[in-house]
Amino acid sequence: MRAFPRSFCIVALCACRVPAAPAQAVGAAPAVAWRPARPLQGSLVVLGVRAPAGDSVMAVHGELAGEPLHFAVVAGWFRALGGVPFDAADSVRARLVIEHVDRPADTLTPSLPVAPRHARRERLRAAPEFVEPPDSLADRIRAEHDLVRELKRRAHEIEQLWRGPFLRPRPSAVTDRFGVARIFNGSVRSHHLGVDFAGRPGSPVRATNRGVVAFAGDLYLSGTSVFVFHGAGLLTGYLHLSRALVGVGDTVATGQVIGRVGASGRVTGPHLHWLADYGDVAVDPLDLLTLDLAAPLSGRSGQRPPSPRRARGSVTTPAPTSRPRDRARSSGGQSGS
Repeated sequence: MRAFPRSFCIVALCACRVPAAPAQAVGAAPAVAWRPARPLQGSLVVLGVRAPAGDSVMAVHGELAGEPLHFAVVAGWFRALGGVPFDAADSVRARLVIEHVDRPADTLTPSLPVAPRHARRERLRAAPEFVEPPDSLADRIRAEHDLVRELKRRAHEIEQLWRGPFLRPRPSAVTDRFGVARIFNGSVRSHHLGVDFAGRPGSPVRATNRGVVAFAGDLYLSGTSVFVFHGAGLLTGYLHLSRALVGVGDTVATGQVIGRVGASGRVTGPHLHWLADYGDVAVDPLDLLTLDLAAPLSGRSGQRPPSPRRARGSVTTPAPTSRPRDRARSSGGQSGS
């Protein structure tokens, strides 16, 4: 089994021992760990499985929140990236199948505690035809939604393509964060499932890691958009562009310019909307910037998860509803913008 690159990233880890199904238990149960110890709603999490000394494990596979996990061996652990849904309750359950050389597989079902993501509300104004699209566009919008969802599904079919750390798509300031409730023209329409970066029209937008272009074209709500397969379930998107500089099937390098900032689709002004999905689970893309799968796993069996820390890209304290703002915003799209 091929290992992930050594420079993949992790964020906080809680290790706990989960008993295998009684009918299959033979000797000590494998150790199961995850990081961060208490992930936020809509965040990335790294899961790890380690066999007891003397136990021969051939492979590990499973799922988290209904999405497949892609395990690879790093520093003596089988590790995989997963996504915690934005609407998860106080926990999310994984199902892990551990295959042995000389005995039946173990099936473990650890429950990961989930911390609430407290996010503010934001009032925006957008052109009425984007807030309430005419019925004549319903078929187009539905088809584009299905197209993006199919891209998310296909991300699991592609081997890992990314290498090394993820980079920001733009060096500019973050103007809006993940999870903000969007109130358009007086009505709550969506949550902002991405991160917005400031940018003048025509400013460069860069691929955040190596991958293959999954889509490049125009979507009614998201405008001119580029989606990149990074493989092993991971997809990133770059929305509201003025121009796409790559085509479907192109292999892109980390930092390569793939488009230009614009104001296409349902927006209030020029900016870049950057998103990340693990399969069909939208996650805070800023989590990608702190990943390092080669970092040592820490924590002890039975350790109580610590209180959630304020993490880059997360909003951990509620704020009052804001007034309409002048700076540019995404106002919703096929991919959750």
